[in-house]
Amino acid sequence: MAFTIQAIQLIRSRLAEYAVLVKMRLTLLVVFSSVFGYFLGAEVIQGSVLFLVIIGGLFITFAANSMNQVLEKDYDRLMTRTQNRPLVTGTISVPEAVLFSGISCVIGVVALAAINFWAALFGMISFLLYAFVYTPLKRIHPIAVLVGAIPGAMPVFIGWVSGSGMLAQAGLMLFSLQFFWQFPHFWAIAWLGHEDYSRAGFKMLPEASETPTRETARQSLIYASMLTILPMLFFAFGFTGWIGLSVLFLLGAHYTRAGYAFYRALDDGSARRLLYSSFLYLPVALIGLFADQWILG
Repeated sequence: MAFTIQAIQLIRSRLAEYAVLVKMRLTLLVVFSSVFGYFLGAEVIQGSVLFLVIIGGLFITFAANSMNQVLEKDYDRLMTRTQNRPLVTGTISVPEAVLFSGISCVIGVVALAAINFWAALFGMISFLLYAFVYTPLKRIHPIAVLVGAIPGAMPVFIGWVSGSGMLAQAGLMLFSLQFFWQFPHFWAIAWLGHEDYSRAGFKMLPEASETPTRETARQSLIYASMLTILPMLFFAFGFTGWIGLSVLFLLGAHYTRAGYAFYRALDDGSARRLLYSSFLYLPVALIGLFADQWILG
């Protein structure tokens, strides 16, 4: 009995370490986006395809996040928020993490390939961009945020092509929604964690001076305001109806208001409120689009 309890505790501890390695909360948001992208792209929802979308999204994200921590291990130890990650503390070794990332990538791509070619292609592109372009670029130039926004917006697009089986304007519009959403989200995080990022040499803010200034807030406001314009395009091109238009516009207006408050106040409190606003935006936006399609479809 004692051996069994000890084994269970060991398994739980190991699973907890891997949950940190794959950034489980971020992974779940990615899968959520992929699932709703699939719902929006599919004419008929098939359980088998939905299962493959979930598996593909999970394991591609596992692979990308694991490789990200492998490549940033020496920098993670310099930051308070990441100094207890399993690769830093040594509870997971680098070879083990690399092997896990590789196996996860194969599982994810194979799952998406079982759906269609496009899903697998963009899944692989997403992994490569995030792990091997965005990750090293963070220490070189702030353009890393722009580059990272591409794989960051890919989940909903992969879900959409999984459902539709083709490339089309509607999928690209969904991609653009998640693409623009990311900039205020990441810059709010970078503002709040600037000292930590600076210790590791990460260039996450848009300022040329590499120090927090009003430019971060100005850029955040510009990108947030784009999310009041995109809903009109969604409606004009017939991708959503009045319900989707209303939900997206109200969310965009709320996001823009938080961006403007950040621009005016220029403090941690307003940056944190902008971040909270970003957490609200994406899930409600996708649910709103799906509700519109389901009710008016």
